[in-house]
Amino acid sequence: MNLSDPDLGALLAATLNGRGEAGAVICLCAEWCDTCRDYRAVFEQAAARYPALVFRWLDIEDEAGALGDVEVGTFPTLLIGDAHAVRFAGPVLPQAAHLTRLLQSLNF
Repeated sequence: MNLSDPDLGALLAATLNGRGEAGAVICLCAEWCDTCRDYRAVFEQAAARYPALVFRWLDIEDEAGALGDVEVGTFPTLLIGDAHAVRFAGPVLPQAAHLTRLLQSLNF
């Protein structure tokens, strides 16, 4: 995924929707994916630890229209950014410690 992809920026902007939060974390997953279903609890726990961020679980099949031309080949894939820029877009290890380290490295 290219961080400058306008479809990623549009998805991030639509998630933030001008609310002025510090940023957003969007998980691009699919209901049929066992790894995604297991990762959802980790994602929801992170949402509770980072209340200043908007967390969005986006099923790529149920909300395909929101993705534009974005291709997701590996699950789970995260999109993280703020009102100014996409700061991370790509697959992640489905582990809580990995998500925490990623958010800390992006200064969230």
